[in-house]
Amino acid sequence: MKTYSEHFQSYRHDVSDKARQYACGLMQSGTRKNMDRMAEVVTDANSRNLQQFITHSKWNACDVINHVAMDVNELLGDRHKACLLIDETGFAKQGQMSVGVARQWLGRLGKVDNGQVAVCGALANNHMVAPIDIRLYLPKKWTDDPARCEKADIPAESRVFKTKDELALEIVKDAVKKGIEFGWVGADAGYGKGPGFCRALDQMGQRFVIDVHSDFSVYLEDPLPYIPEKTTRRGPNFKRFRTDAKKIEAQEIVRECGLEHQPILKLRSTSRGHLKVRAFCQPVSVWDGETDRVDNWLLVVTQTVGRHSDTKISMSNCIDADLKELAWMQRQRYWVERGFEDAKSECGMADYQVRKWSAWHHHMALVMMAMLFMLSERIRHAETYPLLSCADIEELLARFLPRRTMTRQEVIRQMEHRHRKRQAAINSHARCG
Repeated sequence: MKTYSEHFQSYRHDVSDKARQYACGLMQSGTRKNMDRMAEVVTDANSRNLQQFITHSKWNACDVINHVAMDVNELLGDRHKACLLIDETGFAKQGQMSVGVARQWLGRLGKVDNGQVAVCGALANNHMVAPIDIRLYLPKKWTDDPARCEKADIPAESRVFKTKDELALEIVKDAVKKGIEFGWVGADAGYGKGPGFCRALDQMGQRFVIDVHSDFSVYLEDPLPYIPEKTTRRGPNFKRFRTDAKKIEAQEIVRECGLEHQPILKLRSTSRGHLKVRAFCQPVSVWDGETDRVDNWLLVVTQTVGRHSDTKISMSNCIDADLKELAWMQRQRYWVERGFEDAKSECGMADYQVRKWSAWHHHMALVMMAMLFMLSERIRHAETYPLLSCADIEELLARFLPRRTMTRQEVIRQMEHRHRKRQAAINSHARCG
């Protein structure tokens, strides 16, 4: 596996050195990991130089992300046990200048707010997970505004509107192209809101377990779509497909399956004992009403056992898997959410202060490098410290990595620097007002 310097071995020494400083800052500068806080703890670091490095340096973020992906694959890749998990994450931001910022749904806040959204791909194997790809979502109000895109330095080829489903499929295709080893694709109901995403994966030859909403419509028998024949001479020919079969919502199947009478399955060990679920599986037909194509998939339902149970409904084309395997595959999506928590809490994923396209991708590439380091350390010390967490590693790094010497003069210098920046912000707001 590559070290930080090897990820940047094709760049000048000063670029590699700033990358080391930035990555160290992400993992040892406490709860706030912006460039000022990094510079306060990392030896020889300077906030202005770090800002220059992350915003204007010419290194290619995609190359670094690709290197990270291959290293993660070396640690976690497996064509049977590993899965590629797709999820999106939001970053609350003020103002209108940060690339991709708009009023949109931010899942972490659970509401529509001003911010940025990224679609992420993570490789998971049992309880280990790390990101291997990330794509910034650009709303149409951005792609329809060339001047705004130009100001944010968005490359011409990236100024085309793409849905989150399209970004997610690009992640899957790129992972296959790179040779990333995984057995299936998982995603939440945001990607299972209709059959399109599942169908695209099926056409790619990918196995999937995708969550769906409770009102997802299926058929218990083949709908046999057809175009009706004209019975009169008047009017145009029929063009839309119809069916005589009755569609049913997924929640109706869940109500009728009697989950309380289904067998209890132990899926994995957790810090609170075994994860136990009641599970149910039903072959269904899925038809979008637009073509004559009908997909025969499985509806997978699990419900955790306990006082605060939760029910998940998924669609899968893994018709060769048994019920316990399907339930386990469905519940693996938990790890991508845990991965985002670690990335934001321990590696500064959401703490950036940048506006331009390349700067955003530079920051995310270095966060992914930090997550890769966390993963490798947890695997390396799994036998000695099986409960080692990302928070533990950050605490150890904060204690033992070289740190800036905090003399009395240095403490005062840092305080005065913060005051100057605070005063500049106050003056700026006063001018705008």
